[in-house]
Amino acid sequence: MGLIRFIFITIFILWTVRLLLRLVFPLLLKSIFGKMQQSAGQQEQPQQRKKPEGSISIDYMPPLEKKGNADKLGDFVDYEEVK
Repeated sequence: MGLIRFIFITIFILWTVRLLLRLVFPLLLKSIFGKMQQSAGQQEQPQQRKKPEGSISIDYMPPLEKKGNADKLGDFVDYEEVK
């Protein structure tokens, strides 16, 4: 009698958990993804409002290379093709 009661209670609990997960899990995911979309939308808006349309801004300019003197570049040798 105890074994049948244990099996019945176990099946009932598993069935109830499965039913609750089918109802609660989609709502939980919808809530999480909704919050993620909302936070992503809030992060994009300040960046778009910052600059007026058509303006150009440069965030990084690489350092200019210094061109050396001819003395530091080395010797120049004329090339002649030998046949």
